[in-house]
Amino acid sequence: MVRIIKIWITHHTFEDQHEGSIQLERSDAAARQRRRIAQLEEKLEALESGRAAKERQTNYFVARGRAVRRIVTLFDNIEDLVNENDRRYHNDDEDHTLEMHSQDRLQIGYATLTKTLPWFHKKGAEMEYDEYLHMLKMLRQGADGARGDDTSKLKSLVAEWANRDLKPTPPQAIDPDDKHCRGFAHDICGKLLCPAELDWDNLDVRTGIRDRSEGHIVTDLSFPAFLYDKYTANPDDLEEGLFKGKILIQAYKAVFTSPSSAKDIEGDGDGADVIRDNTRAKRSLSAMKVKKHVRFALSSVTSWRSIDGDFDYVQFWRNIVDFFKKAPGREAQRRVSKLLEWWTQKIFGRCHRDELSSAAKASMSVNALARQRAARDDAMFDSP
Repeated sequence: MVRIIKIWITHHTFEDQHEGSIQLERSDAAARQRRRIAQLEEKLEALESGRAAKERQTNYFVARGRAVRRIVTLFDNIEDLVNENDRRYHNDDEDHTLEMHSQDRLQIGYATLTKTLPWFHKKGAEMEYDEYLHMLKMLRQGADGARGDDTSKLKSLVAEWANRDLKPTPPQAIDPDDKHCRGFAHDICGKLLCPAELDWDNLDVRTGIRDRSEGHIVTDLSFPAFLYDKYTANPDDLEEGLFKGKILIQAYKAVFTSPSSAKDIEGDGDGADVIRDNTRAKRSLSAMKVKKHVRFALSSVTSWRSIDGDFDYVQFWRNIVDFFKKAPGREAQRRVSKLLEWWTQKIFGRCHRDELSSAAKASMSVNALARQRAARDDAMFDSP
């Protein structure tokens, strides 16, 4: 009997130990699972944090890239600007007379790029090559996106402005939603696109342009009428009124300030004298970019491309840049500076603060109040 009891006790003790061992193993397994889950959660948090940081960086580059097509260069790739700067750095003494004009344009573009995005050179030098390529891709994405937004925005606005300014009869009004009917087939658009040296009101000219006959082929070698004040050029002085077209000013304001500010452009803008503010004054040069957008908005082309029939937008852009950047002499440069000053004042206005006389400043309430307070204190001090 005693032996049976011992066997029973031993058996149950073994079962208890086995069950305890199983529970311990389960507890250890649960602990390992908790640690594994915690590790995975940490890794997931790190991945999400890294992904969020990369997304923030990507969004930053895309946002900054929007300035490239508006301020830096309308067509050249950022890679071409960087390559030209590198070429000059490594070949400082090289005679580069061949294609010097195009190379100078790229170098000017690179200088503008580094002023517009002052972090570009330093950040590019610190990055791995793959990261650098990603940055360029995002900048390009932002640049092309801005150009698309601008052309889309001006599609309807230019039609609205032209209809309001030239007051065509309803059948001749420009449809703000349809570009197929624009271009030289439309009388109003044709008038604004007509080369400055030709008279759109002449029936033979209109017919010749539409038929693309000899002497009437429209290319980038002609300045369109919309570039001129009152959309009319002086054949004896083609510089007179050039780049003062009303639609140009409206387009600039719509792109760089706000569409609502483009509704009223009579008189000067109401802002600081930006001629003295280098950051904003440089933006006057970006008016050159707007001219291409207006030309595209008036055309019948429905999607962006650099060639429209016989008209090359790239060369058109370069002709405009050369007008401002490559004036033939001092007098021509003076006229260019005066034109840019006119644009700056037209868009942003002029500050008259410095023109105030000392007497006028003294009579203003801030200075008058300061004198009154000082006089009261003096009177209290002198009183018995």
